[in-house]
Amino acid sequence: MTADASTSAERAEQPPSILRRYPQFTVSPLIFVVLVAAWWLSTDVLGLPAYILPPPEQVLYALIGGLSRSPWDKASYWYHAGITVWEAVLGFLIGSAAGAFLGLVLSHWPILGKSWYPYIVGFQSLPKVAIAPLMVVWFGFGLQGKVFITAIITFFPVLVNMMAGYQSVEPERIELARSCNASELHLLTKIIIPSCLPYLFAGLGVASVLSILGAVVGEFVGASAGLGMLLMQYNQAMEISPMFAVILLLAIIGFLMSYLVTLVERRYCFWAQRSNATARP
Repeated sequence: MTADASTSAERAEQPPSILRRYPQFTVSPLIFVVLVAAWWLSTDVLGLPAYILPPPEQVLYALIGGLSRSPWDKASYWYHAGITVWEAVLGFLIGSAAGAFLGLVLSHWPILGKSWYPYIVGFQSLPKVAIAPLMVVWFGFGLQGKVFITAIITFFPVLVNMMAGYQSVEPERIELARSCNASELHLLTKIIIPSCLPYLFAGLGVASVLSILGAVVGEFVGASAGLGMLLMQYNQAMEISPMFAVILLLAIIGFLMSYLVTLVERRYCFWAQRSNATARP
């Protein structure tokens, strides 16, 4: 028993391997290589038709061709990506702010939360593709419709996570602060909001990815520019390789937006990440 205990203690004292410490720099590139290899095997070796799955080199050529143009050229991917990102960012900011604020309000006054939450869930269950044509009728083909759709899509994840964060606050901490004559503003800024931050950033991470989806859905219905509009044009012309290039570009943009949220979380919610790291086996 003593030898087993000492062996376990030695293993616990050993630093984690590089694979465990930096999986995003070790395992993730390997997964990427495997996926590209499987893609290449499906097209070049197994002979899958290009109109179903184009070869990786054709998609890469289309992507480089679209990115090599000037950002001010309306045929450039940079131009259309800038419009889509702008729509996504505006909708993300509006929807996230509304979700965080309403999550606090509905959690602080339970009677409001129980009264309004079923309607919010029912509205969220509506397919956004069905709502998108109404946005065109109400706002036209301009920026407002795409931003509104994006705000609707990003609103619910932030709302739900904010309410979950509020429920995670220990009642003992609030009672202790009130016994020390803490004001409601002090409770909100020093106890409630810091406790909600890990949950809030979890919702923001999901919302940042969904914001790209919202912008593209809005562009599907009616737009004169944007990556969603490009996808529709390539689909009608049966240009499969450029379609995959735009899809790949959308995936990269979604990853970058999610990573940006992660960087902000590390800056303003570092204490939660440290506690999670300590709790890991």
